[in-house]
Amino acid sequence: MHSGTASGKVSREERKRLEEVARIKGKLLVKKLSLTWIDEHYGLPTGTAGNTLYEPHVAGERAIAAALGTRPNLLWRSRYRADGRRHSPQPTANYRQGRRSAVVYSDSERAVA
Repeated sequence: MHSGTASGKVSREERKRLEEVARIKGKLLVKKLSLTWIDEHYGLPTGTAGNTLYEPHVAGERAIAAALGTRPNLLWRSRYRADGRRHSPQPTANYRQGRRSAVVYSDSERAVA
C-alpha cells in the first residue's frame, strides 16, 4: 500500500512521515475535530486540510495548528527548521510520490482499457 520498494518495506523517511500524519490525526480525534470542519471554519477550499496532512500547504498547516491550539512547527517537524522557520523550498520527501505523474499506457494496454 505505502510501499516504497519492491520488497514491500517502507523507508525510514516514509515511516517518519506516516507517523507524523498519524500523530496529528490522533490529536484531531481527541479534540473531536474533523478536517472538513477545519476547512469550513477557516475558510479553506474543500479538501485542503486533508491534503495538508500529506503535502505542505501553509494555510492548511496554520488552520490545523490553530484548531489544535498549537503552532505548525510543533506538528510538522519535517517541514520546519528547529528555530520554527519553514523550509523553503520544501524537501521533495514532503510530497506524495507519483501523485502528479501521468500514467503512460502501451498500445496493447490501451486496447484493453
